[in-house]
Amino acid sequence: MSEFVDKLRAIVGDKGLITDEQTKHPYVTDWRENYLGTALAVVRPASTEEVAAVVKLCAAEKVAIVPQGGNTGLVGGGMPHETGREIVLSLTRMNRIVEVDTIGYSMTVESGVVLKTIQETAAAHDRLFPLSLAAEGSCTIGGNLSTNAGGVQVLHYGNARHLVLGLEVVTPAGDIWNGLRALKKDNTGYDLRDLYLGAEGTLGIITKAVLKLWPKPKDIATSWIAVPSPDAAVALLSGAHAASEDNVTSCELMARQGLDFVLKHIPGSVDPLTEIHDWYVLLEWSSTRARREGGNEGGLREKMEAYLGEAMEKGLVLDAAIAQNEAQARALWALRENHAEAQKKEGPSIKHDISVAVSKLPAFMKEGLAAMKKSLPDCRPVPFGHVGDGNLHFNCQSPPGWDKPSFMKYGEAISGAVYDLVVGYGGSISAEHGIGQLKLEDLAHYRSKVELDVMRSVKRALDPHNIMNPGKVIQV
Repeated sequence: MSEFVDKLRAIVGDKGLITDEQTKHPYVTDWRENYLGTALAVVRPASTEEVAAVVKLCAAEKVAIVPQGGNTGLVGGGMPHETGREIVLSLTRMNRIVEVDTIGYSMTVESGVVLKTIQETAAAHDRLFPLSLAAEGSCTIGGNLSTNAGGVQVLHYGNARHLVLGLEVVTPAGDIWNGLRALKKDNTGYDLRDLYLGAEGTLGIITKAVLKLWPKPKDIATSWIAVPSPDAAVALLSGAHAASEDNVTSCELMARQGLDFVLKHIPGSVDPLTEIHDWYVLLEWSSTRARREGGNEGGLREKMEAYLGEAMEKGLVLDAAIAQNEAQARALWALRENHAEAQKKEGPSIKHDISVAVSKLPAFMKEGLAAMKKSLPDCRPVPFGHVGDGNLHFNCQSPPGWDKPSFMKYGEAISGAVYDLVVGYGGSISAEHGIGQLKLEDLAHYRSKVELDVMRSVKRALDPHNIMNPGKVIQV
């Protein structure tokens, strides 16, 4: 394949091509080290035109393409297989902020821009881009859109699909579709934008996007709350919508096990409360109305304090700490966001990114925790996540001291028990992480034949030679 690699080099230059095995390694293994693939080369184009030229070459040579953003995924969607007949196409060099339209509340960006950079750019223009997740310092917007990422503010702003106005996409034939239209209304035929969002690079490569912006919040209240049960957490959230005047932006639920891992493995972590409790909620309200210090009308912090006081009298709250400044709020959020890193340091774990209706979460959790323990009595369940939108990371940590091979012998039984329950509750086996290659067989098992046939029809129509991220999402 040396001639093929030379043709790639002619398109992207030496700076855009990686061929030695050591330098390729970070691109062919995932964050959790569950997958290790091989690639003919890692190609790093610097423009949409270079992406299109690379795709045309690969289409002619029948070489498969694995699009990749920040490589922070958890389901192997951005990993090449072991065949050696694929290239990894990394979009990280395409990292320009093209335009910020403060009047129209939009931002046009290339797909390789890091999510944190987009957040900071919006804030510098007194605007908000609300997509927020633990990997925001390294994940890229192209990967976020390709997986329809969720994060901690979905219940108020929606997931990635709701944050996009237009896209630019390179098709499997190497053509460029320019759909960079900053329009709130565009009812002209099939919605191609939604087709590519969440497709995990199997239908085309997102190269640019027009993102929606919001007014920057002026008043934010954040609290860490001990609750007696998941039932109490859901009831607390239900009342918070009215108490906050519909300003609830985040509501995260965590079990003590996960917090213990964070306190153990993440330096500087401090338990916000003096006593140990089984369950915690991280609740945040935000408003674009500026806080009035010393006025007759209290801000969100005062309203939250009053609401939590009422909830405590009803038995929904056991204890609570309200952040008094931004630094304290960041410290509370760090306890939540460091769950994944702490679990990684604790040892092997099985991750379930599931969703059920919010009202059904407590009943599901009771059955789900029992199912995990039945499959492996010594396992350590670590449920946490976005109770506000029904999405839980219903994870299972190995017993202390177990190595990965020993623990993964129980993986199929544990995941099967959890997914059977999820589907029984009318939920989803993948709420925000995607399918990738990890859940390929699970999707085929739990989705209906009609849905799978339609997905295959779309894939075959747009990518007849199956060169776009083959073996991910759907088998054709």
